[in-house]
Amino acid sequence: MPLELSQVSHWFGDVVAVNDISFVVTPGITGLLGPNGAGKSTVLQLAAGLLKPSSGVVSVFGVSPAGRHDVFARVALVPEREALPGMMTARSFVSARAAMLGLTDVEGATQKALAVVEMDREAHRRLSEFSKGMRQRVKLAAALVHEPALLLLDEPFNGLDPRQRRQMTNLLESLAEKGASVLLSSHILEEMQGVASRILVMLAGRLAASGDFRALRRMMTDQPHTVHVKSSDDRQLASMLLAIPVIVGIDISPHDTGLKIKTSDYATLARGLPRIAYDHNITLYEVDPLDQSLEHVFAYLMTR
Repeated sequence: MPLELSQVSHWFGDVVAVNDISFVVTPGITGLLGPNGAGKSTVLQLAAGLLKPSSGVVSVFGVSPAGRHDVFARVALVPEREALPGMMTARSFVSARAAMLGLTDVEGATQKALAVVEMDREAHRRLSEFSKGMRQRVKLAAALVHEPALLLLDEPFNGLDPRQRRQMTNLLESLAEKGASVLLSSHILEEMQGVASRILVMLAGRLAASGDFRALRRMMTDQPHTVHVKSSDDRQLASMLLAIPVIVGIDISPHDTGLKIKTSDYATLARGLPRIAYDHNITLYEVDPLDQSLEHVFAYLMTR
């Protein structure tokens, strides 16, 4: 198993940063989602072996990562905080990490890592000359120089423009396809959706939920689903839908922008809606689940 945490807690003095969490990370992309201060960075440092758990067990490839050089050779952490030496060039920075890791072909590994993050053409420039997004990519190049099997990323999209975010996503997906295990943290919902196949939600040091975002939505059994529907005859459609037992309520827009349908069973509505529209000669223009998103799930978990 690339990474496993079992009943792990960690505290700094009287402050409990991580409180009795357990999860596993397998090959692919796993997202660690939570607000600032939720304990995400502490979890990544525990996984990298930079911190020892106050209680519980952290296992990386079957062993405790703390102080294990053989584990460090298979793991890379890209921290959120920057402490880059501005006087060094991108090439010299990545090359220094390759040398410290004991790679036999330092020059070749450095060039390959810089090319992967599309920084090879800027490699001669000093780090102090780079934008935040460019520095982020240099940090990633340094992390990838030894082709780690477990990649830990703390807020990797921070400072990237939309094009760079797309490039970063493509790169992470490519690494996952080659068998790497990627654990990335973020406090921004939009960054996680569509990137991570599995999501771990952390709140106040605890693991609040896990699964893909549809599985997280299914756990919200006490919350009705909201679906926006626009049709050729919204009022007639609304009157027909009210006969379905799973319909909790329907809001009709006074500006002809459609219906907001609340249902306790989305699957039943999805099956019945097309049939009712067809039987009454109503054309459906739009059917859009409004709460099938991480944002809705996250807001729900925050209030539990």
